[in-house]
Amino acid sequence: MTKHQPFVKEKINKPIDIIRRNIELGKPTLVAGPMVRYSKLPFRATVRRFGADIVYSPMILAREFVRNETARVADFSTNDEDTCLIVQVGVNNTTDMVRMVEMINPYCDGIGINCGCPIKDQVREGIGAALMSEPHLVHDLVKASKERFPDFCIEVKIRIHDDIKQTEEFIKIVEKSGVDFITIHGRTKDTRSSIPANFEAIKYLKTITTVPVIANGDCFKPDDVDKIVKYTGVDGVMAVRGVLTNPALFAGYEVTPWKAVEWFWYYAVNYGLHFRLLQHHLSEMLDKSISNKVLREMNFKKNLVDVIEWFDEMFDLKRFGEEGFGERVEIPIKPGSGLIFSNGIILWEDSEKHKS
Repeated sequence: MTKHQPFVKEKINKPIDIIRRNIELGKPTLVAGPMVRYSKLPFRATVRRFGADIVYSPMILAREFVRNETARVADFSTNDEDTCLIVQVGVNNTTDMVRMVEMINPYCDGIGINCGCPIKDQVREGIGAALMSEPHLVHDLVKASKERFPDFCIEVKIRIHDDIKQTEEFIKIVEKSGVDFITIHGRTKDTRSSIPANFEAIKYLKTITTVPVIANGDCFKPDDVDKIVKYTGVDGVMAVRGVLTNPALFAGYEVTPWKAVEWFWYYAVNYGLHFRLLQHHLSEMLDKSISNKVLREMNFKKNLVDVIEWFDEMFDLKRFGEEGFGERVEIPIKPGSGLIFSNGIILWEDSEKHKS
C-alpha cells in the first residue's frame, strides 16, 4: 500500500457482520488465519476462492507501518477483490494503534490485535504473547481505536494461560473495550504445536464470553471444523497450518486439489509473489500428493522460469482462460514425464534414475 493507493474498499464485508449472519444461518464462520510471510495477497485470493469467509494478512508491526513508507509497501498489498480482509497488527501502545487504524482502514475490513505470538523477539518488544499479561493495555488499544473509528471492526487474538481463570479475567476486561470478537488459540505461549490444542479450555471460555468467539488450533481436515464447533460451541473456526498445506480445506477437500494449484499459480503470477515464497507454497500444497524425491527436484529450481518449465514438463498446467482451467481435482501427469501414481502418491517411474 502507498499513499497513491488507487482505490478504497467498500465496507460491505464487515467481519462481525459475516459472523452474525452465519450465526443466524446456523453455520460456523470459516477463517484463514495469519501466517508470517505466507498470508500474502495471492494466497489470500486462493483460500477465499475455496470457501474462507474471512482471511488475515501476516502480522504487521504498527511502529514500522506508521513511520516508514518503505515498510508499508513491503508489508502490505491489496486490491478491490481482497475482501473480507483483516490486517493483523503487532502493537504495544495506543498512539501507534490509532494511527495504524487511521492509515489502513480504507484498505481493509478490520484489524486484529496479536496477543499470542510466542516469538521471543516479539515478546521482548511488548507485543504478541507479552500482551496476555497486559489486559488493561489491550482494553485501551481497542477502546482508543473504537472512539476514533466506532464502525471499524477490531478483533483480539489470544492464547490461553496456564490458569484458565486468568484467561477468563483477561477476556472480561477486554470485552468492555468494545471489541467485536475474540479468537482463542487453545495453547499457552509455551505449548509446543505438537501438543494437542486445549479445546476444553475454549469450550469453557465460550460460556463466559459475551462477544462471538473463533477457535484456533488443530484444524487440518474438513471434518475438524464440525468437530471443533460441536465440542466447543464457538461461532467459527480458524485454520492456519491446515490451509497452508491445503488452501481448499474449507471447500471439503482432504488434500489440495489440482484446481487450487492452478488458481494459486494464476494469482501469484498476476499479483506478484517472491519466488521462494511461491516455491514454498507449492511444496506445501503438494506435499501430501507427491513424493519427497519429486518435490525435491522442484525445490532445487533457482528461479520462476525454471519452476514453470518444470511444472509444464511434469503436469498439464492450464493457464487462465484455457478450457478446463481451475476445474480438475486429480493431478494431471503428463505423458513422458516419468511420473506415475502409486498408492495415491506421485513418484518417479524409474526410481533408480532419480534416487537422491
